[in-house]
Amino acid sequence: MHGLVIKNTGSWYTVYTDDGQLIDSKIKGNFRLKGIRSTNPVAVGDFVEITCNQEGTAFITAIDDRRNYIIRKSSNLSKQSHIIAANVDQAFLVVTVNYPETSTKFIDRFLASAEAYRVPVVLVFNKCDLLSAEELHYQEMMMQLYDTIGYQCVSVSATEGTGLDALHDLMKGKITLLSGHSGVGKSTLINSLLPGVNLRTSEISDAHNTGMHTTTFSEMLKLPDGGWLIDTPGIKGFGTFDMEREELSSYFREIFHFSKDCRFSNCTHTHEPGCAVLKALENHYIAQSRYESYLSMLDDKDENKYREAY
Repeated sequence: MHGLVIKNTGSWYTVYTDDGQLIDSKIKGNFRLKGIRSTNPVAVGDFVEITCNQEGTAFITAIDDRRNYIIRKSSNLSKQSHIIAANVDQAFLVVTVNYPETSTKFIDRFLASAEAYRVPVVLVFNKCDLLSAEELHYQEMMMQLYDTIGYQCVSVSATEGTGLDALHDLMKGKITLLSGHSGVGKSTLINSLLPGVNLRTSEISDAHNTGMHTTTFSEMLKLPDGGWLIDTPGIKGFGTFDMEREELSSYFREIFHFSKDCRFSNCTHTHEPGCAVLKALENHYIAQSRYESYLSMLDDKDENKYREAY
């Protein structure tokens, strides 16, 4: 049988078969040995083949080729990756200026990884109803920055329903990954977008203004207008995986744009004479925050280790 993996709860995968059945399946033991350097060789969004043994247990025996995926360095410091989701049309990265704060470094790491695997990203700025005038101004500046680079930004309030019509329009008929830190309101957003799902939500931890995990596994939720929404556990850091140092600048759109005019083709945009990127930075065509994110990812590559994004 052939189907789509719509839920992963650790060792079990729920497969929505082509004929409309929901079948809980496991991975065959030797499946992990096929050179997939991942903590989860099968991901939500994968199309798979399943077979049942004599006892009636279903096993995933093959994965169709993926057209794309979102991947990050596994947080257990190993040299493995964790595939967040496969075969997506777009990703919504839910960010908050406060309650809790999402850093630009985290946003930029996610965007760079999405660029590397050809996944379009929409930045969803949630909790606009909670922000002070000063924080709203900062959010507008952030939205303007990313909009100028070419990323669509939407300001929403999941609790008050502001901006949700725009998200509904963007999701129609598409497979959308929802990601972001714990506490940014992903579960509340899903409950507002898909009434009746009733995902559990939690309060922000006052001590550190950080979120607490409420989603512990990835799941695809069917949309009434066609398409799917993939709910994922909140992620704290975003370590990039399998990116070569010399490729990195091409995953920052504006840095790549100016890098074509650098004197040296192998320019790292850090110190070289005739570097068009450094000149653009000096002239404020490239934001300092974006350049610092680029440097922090270069630093990852230098030390060949995972460094958590703050």
